[in-house]
Amino acid sequence: MGSMEKRLEFRVLGPLEVRAGEVPVPLGGRRHRTILTVLLLAPGHVVSVDSLIEAVWNEHPPATARTQVSICIAALRKAFKNAGCPDEVIVTAHPGYLLRLGRHSLDTAEFADLVAGADAAVRGERLAEASRAYTEALRLWRGRPLAGVTGHRVEDEAQRLEELRLNTFENATQVRLQLGDHQRALPDLAAMVRSHPLRERARHQLITAQYRSGRRAEALETFQEGRRWLMEELGIEPGPALTELHQAILQDRPSLSAPEPDTEPVAPPTPVGDPLELPPDVPRLAGRKEELAQLGRLLDADSTAGGPATGLITGVAGIGKTSLAVHWGHSVADLFPDGQLFADLHGYDEHLEPTTADEVLGRFLRSLSVPTAQIPAAPEERAALYRSLLADRRVLVVLDNVRSDAQVRPLLPSGAGCCVLVTGREQLPELVAWPPRAWVRLGPLSPHEAVELLGRIVGEERVAAEPGAIVTLAELCDLLPLALRIAGARLASKPHWTVAHLVRRLSDERSRLDELSQGASQVRASFALTYQGLAGQAAQLYRRLGLLDVPDFTSWVAAVLLDTDLRTGERLIEELVDAQFLDVVGPDVAGHTRYRFQNLLRLFARERAEEESARERAAVLDRVHRTYLFLAAEAHRRSYGGDFSIIHGSVAQLPLSPELTDRLLARPLDWLEAERLPLAALVGRAAAAGQDELAWDLTLCVLVLFETRNYLDDWRECAERSLAAVRAAGNTRGEAAMLHVLGALEMRLRDFTTAYHLFTRALRLHERAGEAHGGALVLRNMAMIDEMRGELDSAMRHSTAALAVFRQVGDRSSEAHVLNNMAQIRLDQGDVDEAQRLSEESVRVSAAIGEGGARSLALGTHRLARVHLARQEYDLAEEALLRVIHIVRGQMDTLGLAHGLLALGEARMGAGRWRQARATLRRATEVAALVDSPLVEGRIKLALGTAARKCDDPDEARRNFAGALADFGRIGVEEWMRRARTALAELPGAN
Repeated sequence: MGSMEKRLEFRVLGPLEVRAGEVPVPLGGRRHRTILTVLLLAPGHVVSVDSLIEAVWNEHPPATARTQVSICIAALRKAFKNAGCPDEVIVTAHPGYLLRLGRHSLDTAEFADLVAGADAAVRGERLAEASRAYTEALRLWRGRPLAGVTGHRVEDEAQRLEELRLNTFENATQVRLQLGDHQRALPDLAAMVRSHPLRERARHQLITAQYRSGRRAEALETFQEGRRWLMEELGIEPGPALTELHQAILQDRPSLSAPEPDTEPVAPPTPVGDPLELPPDVPRLAGRKEELAQLGRLLDADSTAGGPATGLITGVAGIGKTSLAVHWGHSVADLFPDGQLFADLHGYDEHLEPTTADEVLGRFLRSLSVPTAQIPAAPEERAALYRSLLADRRVLVVLDNVRSDAQVRPLLPSGAGCCVLVTGREQLPELVAWPPRAWVRLGPLSPHEAVELLGRIVGEERVAAEPGAIVTLAELCDLLPLALRIAGARLASKPHWTVAHLVRRLSDERSRLDELSQGASQVRASFALTYQGLAGQAAQLYRRLGLLDVPDFTSWVAAVLLDTDLRTGERLIEELVDAQFLDVVGPDVAGHTRYRFQNLLRLFARERAEEESARERAAVLDRVHRTYLFLAAEAHRRSYGGDFSIIHGSVAQLPLSPELTDRLLARPLDWLEAERLPLAALVGRAAAAGQDELAWDLTLCVLVLFETRNYLDDWRECAERSLAAVRAAGNTRGEAAMLHVLGALEMRLRDFTTAYHLFTRALRLHERAGEAHGGALVLRNMAMIDEMRGELDSAMRHSTAALAVFRQVGDRSSEAHVLNNMAQIRLDQGDVDEAQRLSEESVRVSAAIGEGGARSLALGTHRLARVHLARQEYDLAEEALLRVIHIVRGQMDTLGLAHGLLALGEARMGAGRWRQARATLRRATEVAALVDSPLVEGRIKLALGTAARKCDDPDEARRNFAGALADFGRIGVEEWMRRARTALAELPGAN
């Protein structure tokens, strides 16, 4: 680390604070602090942009939210750099950002480690050690956690942290009482009980300390005070622990006396040889500052009392586990004067059988100067002699490349001064049960560390000459040390190559593993060793996952790939996680855990898929695709209350069990949201592979998400890819469906001319294909454009024709929708009575659908409210609109919410409640800013300007009238432009 480089200290256990040495780092405003806080709450994990937006703006983000998040991230990075930290602390990682601590510190992580150590010491009955660790942990708190940072998510986390602090205080106090430190604990306990009078455990501890300090009367009074609090606040009596303590005090039971301190005899040392077996050190280890600090906890004072300090380093092949273990071993060798033992147990060597503990014991005993003739033959006797020799010595034991607990357990010394460091690719659950005092889950290097490693191999001059290419090279190597060393070695051996040249070679996924598997070190061979160790079904799942071209997935995909039950799929996918072949992304919005590949491991899995026949691979993909189609179609059905407002292709869906389907689709729109990127990727893959029927059907199924959540880019991309596929296949029906989808998008964007042209072509193709239902869906949308253009007779003809078909095929949602449109046409014609009849019929049809009819029920109720507005029945209109707003909020339908708030504001204006109307319309502008609908935004601003004028605020009125005129001008709606100009002209002082 350069002399000017600073280590950052992130502190959230109190007001948010970042320090570079003794200097505080300026963090900017509220948004910057909230975004940094959310990243700090999940260090080392990707936080999506959507999560950051929700944390900053809760449910009301502006249209520019994503841009503002990006600006805040850039400002934070700049602040860290200006503070003297060149590291890339906040890295971009799809679908958001990741805070990588590296060599920097975070007080919550320090707190968790100290508490974990204290808890372990308690379990090992090392109470003095536990007390020191708890005390150090509690000293990290500087006040209320995250003070000064707002937002629902942050406040919830602050509450969780505060509860954690209180629990830790009580655990620490319990240890102090066991150590007889009751008198000095009294002030802290009294303050705790005053602040939290309902915490029975803290009160129990205070009463105990008071009694042991000779203050029996105060102890009884403290009990009675607690009883009064519980009765008055909660209406309950004290729990059994407090009640039993009260009785024990009344009877002066001997069990209440303070315990006597324990003493442990120390055995005399036994002279042995001093082995020095560590392999040569890595001269300059790249990065790994945080990981080395974690291993440093093995050396904490008194941490080895009661047994050897144990450490575990796990990670995927090529991640640098051995290098880290050896480097750390050399750095602390002076602290183990009695020697260092090292053994490679060959847990993943294709040429050698795994080394047994018995074999290692024999070699270790010889290293410890035991003559070969005196080494016992029985494994149990060897282990006993080994433990005896190390009982009172300080020896470091490094066990590398371990695969099972059986290889390790006999090699554990009994001496409290020894330290054992184990490396392995898998999680080794038996070892974790100890648990290890330091567990390093080794991940990829940071981009900065990866570039640093490449620079050491190829020279800083070549790195400086092509900085952009060197970063891309590191990313193509997945930031994996083995791959980086291989790539660096290739460049070093080819001085005439540019970095960009190697980047081009690695950019071809078909040959990337070939490029990184040349010479003695091979990425492919490294992966293969772990792959060969997978159980049969786990290996099969791994290679079949390689067939998928999706960014992430959940466990149901594993079950379908293997044609098995969900429980088996979950078990096998977790085996791949334990083997470091998959990364855990975290829970999605539907509450299901998602997994993903690192790129090189995905490419290796795709290669391994060749072990199965082409017919098997095709069958597996077909099964997954048809299941995706079933789930997407079922999510659509549950969103609409039936198979409404959609036509389907010829691909047969593959249903899951009703129980699993209900579990996955408990919230259908959330499931679609969670699977949005995989579904979009599947549409693209199907279209490219000529599976046109799957592509266009899947696009229609997912459209309900694109419409409701305003994913217009996904909407266009899926439709255009599917359109290309159906045209290439000569698929008339599919082409008509995709032209209709693209027309609906243009209508959403208020390009009515393009939309109507697409609808006309779609209608003609549907008629040619004999698809009456699809044609009726097109007619419904054409009627909506006719109505907005003022061509009311044409609108009614198209609506009437569509209504007949919807009733014939039983599409009740579309029937309700077209009745709603017809009601608007009658309103435009001034026939309020007929409009009311049609609106009420639309509401009746929607209500009969049930829960899935919420979308059409909201539309029909909104139209009925418009009828009430036309009749000047403002209270009835407001009542109806409040129902609409409740429905669309539950659906997260932003556009529907904007429409509902607009109409509610108009109802309140009609009733003369101008200030209330202005507040409602201001909220409507915030919502409308989230959707690209100039007509809605303009209408809201026009109404808000009127309300502001009535509230004697001409400046706000002028701003909104001008904004409305600009919005209407974007889409060329002359009638609304005329209204905005008139409103501006009528303002005082207008020219």
